Amino acid sequence: MKQRMGSPLIREWTGIQQFPAATQTKLLELLGKLKQENVSTLTVLVMGKGGVGKSSIVNSIIGERAVAVSAFQSEAPRPMMVSRSRAGFTLNIIDTPGLVEGGYVNDQALEIIKRFLLNRTIDVLLYVDRLDAYRVDNLDRQVVKAITDSFGKEIWRRGLVVLTHAQFSPPDGLSYDDFFSRRSEALLKVVRLGARIKKQDIQGSSIPVVLVENSGRCNKNESDEKILPNGTVWIPNLVEIITDVVSNGSKGILVDKKLIEGPNPNERGKLLIPFILAFQYFFIVKRIQRWIKDDIAKEGLPVWEQRYKSYSNRRF
Repeated sequence: MKQRMGSPLIREWTGIQQFPAATQTKLLELLGKLKQENVSTLTVLVMGKGGVGKSSIVNSIIGERAVAVSAFQSEAPRPMMVSRSRAGFTLNIIDTPGLVEGGYVNDQALEIIKRFLLNRTIDVLLYVDRLDAYRVDNLDRQVVKAITDSFGKEIWRRGLVVLTHAQFSPPDGLSYDDFFSRRSEALLKVVRLGARIKKQDIQGSSIPVVLVENSGRCNKNESDEKILPNGTVWIPNLVEIITDVVSNGSKGILVDKKLIEGPNPNERGKLLIPFILAFQYFFIVKRIQRWIKDDIAKEGLPVWEQRYKSYSNRRF
């Protein structure tokens, strides 16, 4: 198959062998489930603000240091797609620059991301933020709105909210589950507002919220798998929820030229042409024709009779 220009080399997914045996078994089971549903390629787009752990999520899922992560550089300077293949299944994960700069949505970064995604289909969106953040604000809403304006409201049917830094001790007086619940609901509310999702649109199809911990201090269970404070083995849990989203009946988002540039104003104008012509015919052309017809009829009459008809028309 011809390699697409600008596409990364698809390598064998050897990183999966770095996971504990139990995690490997679960991941292969999930990939097998997708293949049974005739899904042989999965493209995951990772987006969010800078410094929230997007690149680390890519590395954690792949099981290797595929994307550089630096304490001095909080995000990738440009989009990067990591592609791995295993048993006839190809996983593409796209890391992206942070969407905020100087307290505002970075439109230039968003434009670069859209151009990078041209002619690709987004199967899953991971919208990444941190669990250990204590509030949401209008900037969060603007980020969600920017994503929605770029890729359409339907992208959230293929979306997950992913909260990093999950190895976190909540403030005094709050249990871990309570803090997670409050943080999740606050972010989901922002997503609904920013994406302009109505209540009836989300019934039965709420956006999942998933916890992850990318650091080496993540606790492990007896099988050497990374677990969260609530006991969840998070890597297979994240992949399982991604699998569920892919299987929810919605369609992936094809990023074509029309999606990037928006509808052509000339095309919108063409749709109005029949209405304009109909208006001109009934309200202008027909009226002019009636005036001409009346003038022709009057020309054959004596002057006194023309005056009489004009007087009669005005009177009656």
